[in-house]
Amino acid sequence: MKTYLVTGGAGFIGANYVKYLLKNYDDVRIVVLDALTYAGYLGTIAADIDEQRCFFVKGDICDRALADELFKKYDIDVVVNFAAESHVDRSIENPQLFLQTNILGTQNLLDAARRAWVVGKDEHGYPKWREGVRYHQVSTDEVYGSLGETGYFTEETPLQPHSPYSASKTSADMVVCAYRDTFKMPVSITRCSNNYGPYQFPEKLIPLIINNVLQAKPLPVYGQGTNIRDWLYVEDHCKAIELVVRNAKDGSIYNVGGHNERQNIVIVKTIIATIRRIMEERPDLRHLLANPDELSWINDNLITFVKDRLGHDLRYGIDPSKIKADLGWYPETTFEVGIEKTILWNLEHHDWIEAVSGEDYQTYYERMYGGK
Repeated sequence: MKTYLVTGGAGFIGANYVKYLLKNYDDVRIVVLDALTYAGYLGTIAADIDEQRCFFVKGDICDRALADELFKKYDIDVVVNFAAESHVDRSIENPQLFLQTNILGTQNLLDAARRAWVVGKDEHGYPKWREGVRYHQVSTDEVYGSLGETGYFTEETPLQPHSPYSASKTSADMVVCAYRDTFKMPVSITRCSNNYGPYQFPEKLIPLIINNVLQAKPLPVYGQGTNIRDWLYVEDHCKAIELVVRNAKDGSIYNVGGHNERQNIVIVKTIIATIRRIMEERPDLRHLLANPDELSWINDNLITFVKDRLGHDLRYGIDPSKIKADLGWYPETTFEVGIEKTILWNLEHHDWIEAVSGEDYQTYYERMYGGK
């Protein structure tokens, strides 16, 4: 049995990954490290924590003493680093926080792993690594910058970040690669497109729009909503990560995309139409609506266009051919299936939405969108 250190494991993708591992692999035990900042919610994984296979530690990935303690106490074999400040708008407000966590936090984890896993030197003076260990960095397609109307990001696309968030993730990737080149450290990186699915913090586009439709609030769309993203269902992403962790060659980098490109305005209109149809079919859910007596108000008139984000990338699109060819992975969930599953999950787990949509979220929403 291997022991995984999953950082950021109480956040959206990290929590889904923890659940995926526990459900599908009996040969893994997990130590979750999370600082429980605004987007980390312990309630998401509370039912998964036990004394045999899943442990939780509250802490910061920048804490050197804590990182060393965890490697020693739990004899960590694999690190999967989800921990990151991840919202582009927040990175524009406070770039330093993103640089601190995403770059120096990554470097701290790498150093802790190096101290724990090096067992000597080879004949060339390079570190010898304990058998079976790996550091995996969860990155983003935003490191590549923006695409035009055609083409896709590949693993060979030059890195050209445009926001403080994407610059911090690019820098973290480069640090990981530097540890591979300098110390021959067993590492891997995945760069994913926009994730969606259960347990996503409600400031992100899809859960924000779902929540606002229910409350009959205006639906904020940047610019004219023509920016395009490639959407990846979160469980498909978790499968890809674990395939890489288990089977990829050391030093591998893989793009993980959903082949589900949509303009933001299309996403919003799809959510509106889907919620209205579900409410027509499921009267038992209408109590969640601000106005449950009739449904005609659930329409595109809820959309309001707001000032565009600074440095807003036009289009992201990922070519996942390499991971398909090497590891047999492909996105199994079409957007039509995934978005309905996601909306239904949000409707049927509205207690979770309310638990994480506290004062911090409301303050953020009012600041970013003028309280509209």
